[in-house]
Amino acid sequence: KTSFGKLPCGCKADLYILKNASGASVEITNFGGIIHAINVPDRDGKLGDVVLGYKDVNGYLPCNGYIGALIGRVGNRIKAGQFTLNGVSYQVAKNEGGKNHLHGGDHGFNEKLWEATPIEGIGQDMLILKTTSPDGEENYPGNLKVMVTYTFTDDNELMIRYEAISDKDTLCNLTNHCYFNLSGEDSGKTIENETMEINADTFTVVDAESIPTGEMRDVTGTPFDLRSGKRIGDEIDADYEQIRFGGGYDHNFNLNDDGLRFAARVTDPDTGRVMNVFTDMPSVQFYAGNMLKGINPGKSGRLYDKREGLCLETQFAPDSINHENFPDSVLYAGEKYDYTTIFSFDIDE
Repeated sequence: KTSFGKLPCGCKADLYILKNASGASVEITNFGGIIHAINVPDRDGKLGDVVLGYKDVNGYLPCNGYIGALIGRVGNRIKAGQFTLNGVSYQVAKNEGGKNHLHGGDHGFNEKLWEATPIEGIGQDMLILKTTSPDGEENYPGNLKVMVTYTFTDDNELMIRYEAISDKDTLCNLTNHCYFNLSGEDSGKTIENETMEINADTFTVVDAESIPTGEMRDVTGTPFDLRSGKRIGDEIDADYEQIRFGGGYDHNFNLNDDGLRFAARVTDPDTGRVMNVFTDMPSVQFYAGNMLKGINPGKSGRLYDKREGLCLETQFAPDSINHENFPDSVLYAGEKYDYTTIFSFDIDE
């Protein structure tokens, strides 16, 4: 545990470093639950930081791209910030250009100073983060208690377990907005030369504002067919309406199968690093950093630019409350929200 700087309110943020037996490490701050660094080896055994971030807490202010942060209550978008639950209509913040609700609203979980409990284990270290979102916060119903557990193992696996419970029916769709670059945060390279594989037969079609239309389209014959792996840059600027709407890949993929299963794989040919993603959530948003634009220098001293990082946000589909055919993101009173995502790092020899 070390100091990570002071917030404008005068509160102090801390940084927790989880290091495994091989020397690989993960750094997480209690401000926003942000993953600050993931240091894992390349094919030559050299450790390198593979996520974007800033030197201290002040670099993350104001919020810029939600880099590394925990997202809630509801990740992704809600059309016009409107939904109906139990016959009651709710209006939440339209914090995306005054049009739609994005990543929890004006002051989401990415801005909270979480209560942190570090636990040093055998073969793994854990950091437990807790917070309570009071009834009416960002106009969501219910007192929502949230616990997120980060676990880093000797096998270079970062596990994130999301747990929550509410005293009223509410919406809950928690995720993490980490930006990965397997070439290294300091490489200056885009993610376009990395290979992406996603275990999904369909993706969620969106309109020009990235709001789902309700259609889940077969990926066959489209730039979204990533089932066998594809170099990201090959079709990221394809002449295809959905690619144009997102400015590249920024779409929800509906994962095949159920339970904790393989969701995605990213491979970097330059370093040999591989990241496998496993989750029991129904879908994952692949965002290729199309709108990424640094306003503060990153850890390597440079301003980040377009497509220098990619996100794989495990989740319920965007705007799912407004689409009966989408998996239900309602958390009913007294029921437990409990989902796990694993980012497993390896080497492609």
